Amino acid sequence: MIKKFLFIAIFSIASTLSAQQSQLSVEKIMQDPKWMGTFPSEIKWDDNSKAIYFNYNKDNDPSDSLYRIKMNAKNSIEKVHWSEEKNIQFAGGNYNTDKTKKVYSKDNTLMVYDLKKNTETALVQLPNISNPSFLANEDWIAFQFDNNAYIISQSTGHLKKLTNIKSGDESKHSDKSVSEKDQWLEQETLQLLNVVKEREDQKAATKHYKAMIKEKAPFTYYIGDKYLLNLQVSPDAKYVTFNLYSGGESGSTIVPNYIDASGYTVDINTRAKVGDDKTQMELAIYNLEKDTVYMAKTDKLPGITDLPDYTKDYPDKKWEANAREVILSRAYFSDNGQYAMVNVRSKDNKDRWITELDLPTGHLKTLDRQHDNAWIAGPEIGWTMGGGTLGWLPDNKHIYFQSEATGYSHLYLLDITNGKKKALTSGNYEVFSPFISKDKKSWYLTTSEVGPGERHFYKMPLMGGKMEKLTTLTGNNEVTLSPDENYLAIRHSYSNQPWELYYKKNNVNDKEVKLTSGQSKEFSSYQWRDPKMVKFTASDGAQVPARLYLPEASVKNNAAVIFVHGAGYLQNVHKWWSDYFREYMFHNLLTDLGYTVIDIDYRGSAGYGRDWRTAIYRHMGGKDLSDQVDGAHFLIDTYGIDKNKVGIYGGSYGGFITLMAMFNESDTFTSGAALRSVTDWANYNHGYTSNILNEPFNDPIAYKQSSPIYFAEGLKGNLLIEHGMVDTNVHFQDVVRLTQRLIELGKNNWELAVFPAENHGFVEPSSWTDEYKRILKLFNTTLLKN
Repeated sequence: MIKKFLFIAIFSIASTLSAQQSQLSVEKIMQDPKWMGTFPSEIKWDDNSKAIYFNYNKDNDPSDSLYRIKMNAKNSIEKVHWSEEKNIQFAGGNYNTDKTKKVYSKDNTLMVYDLKKNTETALVQLPNISNPSFLANEDWIAFQFDNNAYIISQSTGHLKKLTNIKSGDESKHSDKSVSEKDQWLEQETLQLLNVVKEREDQKAATKHYKAMIKEKAPFTYYIGDKYLLNLQVSPDAKYVTFNLYSGGESGSTIVPNYIDASGYTVDINTRAKVGDDKTQMELAIYNLEKDTVYMAKTDKLPGITDLPDYTKDYPDKKWEANAREVILSRAYFSDNGQYAMVNVRSKDNKDRWITELDLPTGHLKTLDRQHDNAWIAGPEIGWTMGGGTLGWLPDNKHIYFQSEATGYSHLYLLDITNGKKKALTSGNYEVFSPFISKDKKSWYLTTSEVGPGERHFYKMPLMGGKMEKLTTLTGNNEVTLSPDENYLAIRHSYSNQPWELYYKKNNVNDKEVKLTSGQSKEFSSYQWRDPKMVKFTASDGAQVPARLYLPEASVKNNAAVIFVHGAGYLQNVHKWWSDYFREYMFHNLLTDLGYTVIDIDYRGSAGYGRDWRTAIYRHMGGKDLSDQVDGAHFLIDTYGIDKNKVGIYGGSYGGFITLMAMFNESDTFTSGAALRSVTDWANYNHGYTSNILNEPFNDPIAYKQSSPIYFAEGLKGNLLIEHGMVDTNVHFQDVVRLTQRLIELGKNNWELAVFPAENHGFVEPSSWTDEYKRILKLFNTTLLKN
């Protein structure tokens, strides 16, 4: 009787699958992506706006090569020979004020390129020249060589060294001390041998005479064992600023490589764990007139001693209100060199200060403070060591920056003479990559004003006003403006159409012209779905965006799969070609087979403002997980999905959510595939994790409620775990610890698949194929068994 039942069940599954066919297969969609065609990337112009350059593979080479389309021959795509490439003047770099000249290093030579004359001039030859820039007096050019600042005149060729900075300590460069033993031997020799004593007396007299007549020794600044970064000369050549970086002695985790070519197991030294961060970044000011160095002072920043809010959850712990550690950016000089500003970030991620640097003293005056009880982030606001969108207007008195003050990242101006702040953009959308036009009268910027699932390019007056929308194609428009600002090169894609290159004239009424058509015949022969953009209501009332793939009624199997994107702070519900293109193709395959598939931008995802981003603060696996549960209920209630036929899968952060779903929401999810997943956040890196969960020794509550390993006893459904063994991001150790936990708990409805040759992001088609064949098998055999 049992054998008969098993036969009927297996026959039923096989019959169902055989009736649901697809042009696609796992082997097909997971092969080398070259099968899809060739698509442009890394778009750039030459300095004279005569051609668009991009990486492409029209000739089916082993890898992408450089191609170009000349503006006087737009129907022709030509490959650039490698011998020509090094001589092309690509747009970008360090220009003078009116962008008629550019300075750069080439073949260990400091060069100036005249855009009007199309000529190069060599100024000086030195190894490893870096950071060249024009000073306010544009005859002079500053650059860095051997950790020191130099300036050179274009007209006279006069070269001047401005600083004297050395590694190590001063004591190591002074006269060596003589031991007591050596002193005794020297005295004995001088007493016994008169000729030696006479010669030594002569040396001493000569040394004394030289000391009396020589000039004062030049000032030398020793940086010890720290690293010098961002060395730059102020436009008026009165100051040099630089950052001093120290990484400290942080612990590291070993990742063994079991299949190294040597035949031995080779240990890979990787990152430290969260909480093990000894990074320090100071800002030094080299006063050239006074020949001295001093540090920017942060002890007076408003709120510098504030304790984070989470400390109230630990009343028994003694918290000291000391000045918090901070990271200082480089100095941002006004064009005339009169002013400088510095971006300061607290290492606990709660504060960002934009400050004016008083160059003669090193004091910092706060111009704008951005505080978040969760963590400071958002588009163009910058991370730990950078300022994001930050700079000066040409009037030398207004600074510009981005802030989430309204809940969305917008562009602001601030007048440093009176402290008045002005929002240039506003609304429930975000601003990306703003820059000032060549004539200094306008802004160019990309925004999501049309909707969170689209990106368009705009022009706006410098002091604010109406934005002109310059792109019209639905989806994502990545614009590279020509140096003369007459044309837009546009890398565009739509939900079911990979990236292609377009161009248009820089005016509102002109239309985009397509320049590339890279899809292969095999790829374009399949009718790729345009996912339905939907929103469902979460249990807390939030409207959650999602992409929905609906099968034909004739093949619908009443089973559903929820995909969870990775990275946490990432957007995948949009109208452009996804970075998760393999998963997108897999969702088309699943839909062909009768599955309903939903892809959710859960709480914590990018694109929806500050509140959406920080909703997971101190509890990953909270609202980000409940959004998956509510998505499942939405499918059950709206599309007739069987509540016993819901699966979930994802990689990295998506793998983490899958584990939390299978452990904590076992009544909702029958099966799950967790790929390269974090199992214990205390084992992950510092930069990402401390933003959201603080540090484990300071906020253990956050880590315990956010880590799947603490909830493994809740597993009831069918769990597939897959992980690369040389994963240097989410270490294999993480899944090994969870494996042991599942063994000790006596769980038997799970399996682990390991990939010995794979890091965090898989690269081998064979690995991708094996991984997704297992996922498909899991869903087919567990969700369709009834």
